[in-house]
Amino acid sequence: MSGIIRTDAAPAPVGAYPHARRVGDLLFLSGVGPRQPGSNAIPGNVCDEHGQLVAYDFEAQCRQVFANVRAVLTASGAAWADLVDVTVFLTDMQRDFATYNRLYAEYFVGVDACRTTLGISALPTLIAIELKCIAALPAATR
Repeated sequence: MSGIIRTDAAPAPVGAYPHARRVGDLLFLSGVGPRQPGSNAIPGNVCDEHGQLVAYDFEAQCRQVFANVRAVLTASGAAWADLVDVTVFLTDMQRDFATYNRLYAEYFVGVDACRTTLGISALPTLIAIELKCIAALPAATR
């Protein structure tokens, strides 16, 4: 069984793709950033009069990205504990990795998901973090 998942509980994708896709017992989430559902505001971003990013609150972005991942999981019939693989994209590894690692430990208590963290130069919008996740669906949703 496969299915496309879209939800208003998470920010709309920035391109032509769904929030997630179920294939058999696996759930593949598209890249999830920290934009707020409904407004698309990015928590903690400070921009100048030309719209250029001058500062950001990385912890606020982390907390929002985790909330957005949780929203997609819930809409898909999955839970945080069902995560089996998390790929993290950070635009400033040197500045933000320690904060991410601390918050990851806070949010992923008892969740033994595999994790890969990559430092990249940019993301499609003015965000500092994006997560790409895979979950194994619980028996009740199969």
